[in-house]
Amino acid sequence: MEEKEMKFEAGKNTHENVIFACFGGLSNTGITAALASMEAVKELGLEKVAIGCLGGLPTNVGPVFGKSKAAKKIVTVDGCPFECSKKIVEKTGFKVAKSIVLVRDIGMIKKALHEDIAPKTVKPLMDYIYDEEIRRAKELIVKAIKDK
Repeated sequence: MEEKEMKFEAGKNTHENVIFACFGGLSNTGITAALASMEAVKELGLEKVAIGCLGGLPTNVGPVFGKSKAAKKIVTVDGCPFECSKKIVEKTGFKVAKSIVLVRDIGMIKKALHEDIAPKTVKPLMDYIYDEEIRRAKELIVKAIKDK
């Protein structure tokens, strides 16, 4: 049996669940939150989960609100204890089913990359990002989506 490919269009259909991740103002934890969220979507598929536009919530973007209202579950992923994504989601009236904070939940140490990134820096950006931390964060996200 051939699988029919779903095409998602803003405002026309939705996903079962939504992840809102804070990409962290150029920090290793923010980049890890972003990459882990994308890996979770790849693993679970777009019918099951999508990454929501965090900036679309406080600016009242219709499709972002529509998909958030239709979601069975909203999961937030923050790199640090400021919990920006969780606070934005809650301040716009949505309930967070699971809040993941990488420094708390997988023991990451936040590194503000703006301190190191400069024209004379020789260290590539991805040298601050570790596959094992991405994998561990992705597993937490997938578990949060799958849990009843």
